Amino acid sequence: MVMRNIVKIDETKCNGCGVCIPSCAEGALQIVDGKAKLVKDIYCDGLGACLGKCPQDAITIIQREADQFNEQAAHEHVKQTQVESTPAPKMCPSVKPIQLEPEQEQRAVQRTKSQISNWPYQLKLMPPNAPFFQNADLLIAADCVPFAYADFHQDMLKGKILAIGCPKLDDATLYRNKLAAIFRDNNIRTIKIVNMEVPCCFGLTRLVKEAIELSGKSIPLTQQTISVKGEILPQN
Repeated sequence: MVMRNIVKIDETKCNGCGVCIPSCAEGALQIVDGKAKLVKDIYCDGLGACLGKCPQDAITIIQREADQFNEQAAHEHVKQTQVESTPAPKMCPSVKPIQLEPEQEQRAVQRTKSQISNWPYQLKLMPPNAPFFQNADLLIAADCVPFAYADFHQDMLKGKILAIGCPKLDDATLYRNKLAAIFRDNNIRTIKIVNMEVPCCFGLTRLVKEAIELSGKSIPLTQQTISVKGEILPQN
């Protein structure tokens, strides 16, 4: 073993989003049990190509005793992982393929009335001074939620102003600043966050809390999680 540069992952910050994985050409990083892990010291060249790719700033380069980087072993490892038939352990949970079985229960066909009361509702498009924000009960939902949860309109949206977005694919800084402006410039009575169960989706709660802090307001906040099967999960 030698003293050299090598990757360190702060698991308290890592949310398992997997953004860092493609940036490591040597395949040294994998998602294991919902967290990014350094698979083996010999696969990490210590050059830090993965730095700056982590939205949580969970990756750093440190100096410690480690086995020498083995370029040949790293290349063989990459080839092996490319042909493995089970991708789940190396994949962000948000993109893991799952075959779901829709409910087959026969019901009388009845059209559900829409409970949407504002437009636009994509957070990127919503002006902070929109009149519907005044005295609003705000529902902030990850944009997969209405597709996963069948009774979204009746159970969650009724009587609320809707804002949707994706904390994994969209600009987190834009969201935080937009929400902070909405909270600061309007009398928001309550906020409810609804996100999917995949780890990266919980970033929505973090963004909302940061936006409340930036706004200088104190707004009652609740959170609900939906499973990928469309079920309401119990609160921790």
